[in-house]
Amino acid sequence: MATPALAREQLFALRETIARIENADGPGLVPRKQRWQWDAPQSQPQSPSPSQPPGDDPSAHRAGETDGLDTVFEGGLPDRGLVEIRNPQTRDMGAASGFSLALAAMRQEQEGTGATLWIGQALALSEAGTPYAPGLRKHGLDPARFLLARPRTVQDALWIAETALGVSAFSAVILEIRGNPDCFGLTESRRLQLRARANGTLLLLLRQAGVEEASSALSRLRVDPAPAGERPLPDGSMLPDSLGNPAFLVTPEKSKIADPLGILLEWNPDDRRFRRLEPRLESHPVAPRPEQRTQEPLPLVSLSSHRPGGASALGAVVAFEGTP
Repeated sequence: MATPALAREQLFALRETIARIENADGPGLVPRKQRWQWDAPQSQPQSPSPSQPPGDDPSAHRAGETDGLDTVFEGGLPDRGLVEIRNPQTRDMGAASGFSLALAAMRQEQEGTGATLWIGQALALSEAGTPYAPGLRKHGLDPARFLLARPRTVQDALWIAETALGVSAFSAVILEIRGNPDCFGLTESRRLQLRARANGTLLLLLRQAGVEEASSALSRLRVDPAPAGERPLPDGSMLPDSLGNPAFLVTPEKSKIADPLGILLEWNPDDRRFRRLEPRLESHPVAPRPEQRTQEPLPLVSLSSHRPGGASALGAVVAFEGTP
């Protein structure tokens, strides 16, 4: 049994090496330094100088104020190419979807007139739900520039994604699939990655209830839900027992600098920016992941109150007197 497992590990490592080579800078592709600098101060776009290559325009990447993400994510998430976002549990897909929509909102703000296309496999949408227009607006997205496609099969979803990457009207394309289908592997991800980089479009692969596998994605992030902080007041203090902006626990899985503990990020839908949070374990503990839980996991729901302790017995056993 050890030989097949070792062979699979070697094959996985070989595929990862090939993917890294293919993602290297090549002719006609955007240099790797052209990324969203979330950690850099906000600056005004500058016109490229005559001696500056066309691909090195400083306005081609986004500035932000998040602490340390440019180091963890190798300079920030790319403004073009394939980025994979996954979560192994269907019940936690709200966090992965919210994180993907936050990135799409940043791209909408950067492009100005670009639209967001969400391609959701029918099975994935039926399990995790569909986007809601009022919720999109509160999350920082413009519903008027949001399109939803619901293909029945994964093959149809891949075809729509490849076609959409050739359309300049989209600032970001989100492809949601469920699990690890056989028809979407290293070859298909490589094709989408090359097309996304060549056409200058950000493609977010949202994998629902899937495991890690080799792909040509520039980076792979695991996004889990995290407890939101408290809402700030005008005087700078926090409103006790209030719910603030949504928070995410982001763990880079495909990155030169790994962080197994993950990073807590807070999304501000008004400013369309991420802010790094410091964990407060004494007051807001983060629930352990399923594989880290003990034999007695945390309850998913709170205990009921003001109700009977249990169902009453349907009857009682009585003894019948014997007949003479």
